[in-house]
Amino acid sequence: MKKLLEKHLTLREKILENIREAIVSGRLKAGSRVSEPELAERYGISRTPIREAFRQLESEGYLTVIPRRGAVVSELSPKDVEEFYAIKSIMEGYAARQACEKLSRKDLDKLQTINDKLAELARTGDIKHFFKIHSDFHELFIKAADNEKLHELIAGLVTRFQRLRFTSLSLPGRMEVSVQEHEKIIEAFRKKDADLAETLVRRNAEYGGRVLINGTSPVKNS
Repeated sequence: MKKLLEKHLTLREKILENIREAIVSGRLKAGSRVSEPELAERYGISRTPIREAFRQLESEGYLTVIPRRGAVVSELSPKDVEEFYAIKSIMEGYAARQACEKLSRKDLDKLQTINDKLAELARTGDIKHFFKIHSDFHELFIKAADNEKLHELIAGLVTRFQRLRFTSLSLPGRMEVSVQEHEKIIEAFRKKDADLAETLVRRNAEYGGRVLINGTSPVKNS
């Protein structure tokens, strides 16, 4: 039973990863249908793990599941990008300001350790692990702000737009720039400069949206 469950989870993760990659790379265009029966046949599995994968991908903004039509790749306009990053920049900037006096030396050392790991992953081009650890960096100072409602709002927003964040970080040179931005943010935290920390975090988010609109991505143009 345990082995069956592990296999089930592994297949679902594989499906998730393959669909995400196909959308981010542009192989699956906005509006394209993603066939549940076709995936079930390709992987030789029942439709249950595929439906679970579709639900997760819908929550992350990759797919839209339409009753009686199935799943299609979500269409995102430059306006969607601008609105997401504008809201993200305001909320995360505020979190950085609130966290500035509350981050311990241990927290700051952990932020540095995370960013050192990100620098290593950027050098090897490992976007999959970079994306996960990049989220850990932001999560640390957002939680340190000690505002549960703010944490919930940011978590809900970034989950809904995972696709945008992943695509932005996938653009050439973006991982390296992110590491450099984080170094400046850590320095502001060490100096307990709340104004600078908020400004840098907001600029970080705004830049992520700007390169996504100007870069090559699967975002639909108006």
